[in-house]
Amino acid sequence: MQRIINAIVDRAKANRQRIVLPEGTEERTLKAANQILTDGVADLILLGNPEEIRACAKEWGLGNIGKATIIDPMDHPKKEEYAQLLFELRQKKGMTLDEARRLVEDPLYLGCLIIKNGDADGQLAGARNTTGNVLRPALQIIKTAPGITCVSGAMLLLTHAPEYGTNGVLVMGDVAVTPVPDAAQLAQIAVCTARTAKAVAGLDPKVAMLSFSTKGSAKHEVVDKVVEALKLAKEMAPDIAIDGELQADAALVPEVGASKAPGSAIAGHANVLIVPSLEVGNISYKLVQRLGHADAIGPVLQGIARPVNDLSRGCSIEDVYRMIAITANQAIAAKRAK
Repeated sequence: MQRIINAIVDRAKANRQRIVLPEGTEERTLKAANQILTDGVADLILLGNPEEIRACAKEWGLGNIGKATIIDPMDHPKKEEYAQLLFELRQKKGMTLDEARRLVEDPLYLGCLIIKNGDADGQLAGARNTTGNVLRPALQIIKTAPGITCVSGAMLLLTHAPEYGTNGVLVMGDVAVTPVPDAAQLAQIAVCTARTAKAVAGLDPKVAMLSFSTKGSAKHEVVDKVVEALKLAKEMAPDIAIDGELQADAALVPEVGASKAPGSAIAGHANVLIVPSLEVGNISYKLVQRLGHADAIGPVLQGIARPVNDLSRGCSIEDVYRMIAITANQAIAAKRAK
């Protein structure tokens, strides 16, 4: 499965993006940043007190941190420009210029303003901050992508079962953000997850809308939601190969798919799995991860106009490194889509 990670890193190296790291003095973040800069994976913007960042780099023997752009949120040439931008974006919500000037000193807000202003391409945070704190400025400043109203999270599952997905690689959504999506939101999650599978994992997405029913085998309002979501997703993105409603075995196992959903091009061959609720997604990927010893990478946040990703506060240096590369891949795809 290292092949997938290598491909993600290689794509980032070939088209280097500017990624903001608002937690510029956090140890795992700084150590991962040093390796990213050493390997030439991305151009980094570190937010934090420059003296503190340099002292940490010296203490931890991080010789390449000097290659990053370091911005002090409290004192930098574009501070007033970014404050004015935030004020313009939020004044209809009641924000004053003084409030904007205070918020621009918050690294999470500053990072999103740097992206909004066109001075960076993506952001990664969360080693110190909650998901809510990471997402709030992203949704206020960068906002959702055209045609998308809800943010969701996709998980890359690198399994030891090459007969399923694409050589054992599957992408599942939503596993992180929207607890009980309605049909329209579920359709958006399907489209966004397919795009993530292509942009990040390099897959040709074959999307299965999962349920406890396959093609009308059970009747319930939650099945109806999946059926409606499938219709809406096809209207949103007619170029995406998608089918449903499918049970998980019908989506993954060719002989089961052929039996339960004859004639479906997706049944038995799916590599993107869309679950009907966050509860199902979160439980499912963790069971696959723990019982199947799969490598779960993510969640990769999707639906924001420019990539902003959220780390677990229990993340490792390797997690940060991978997510910087993934954020860069998303930024490349966002520019191509534009």
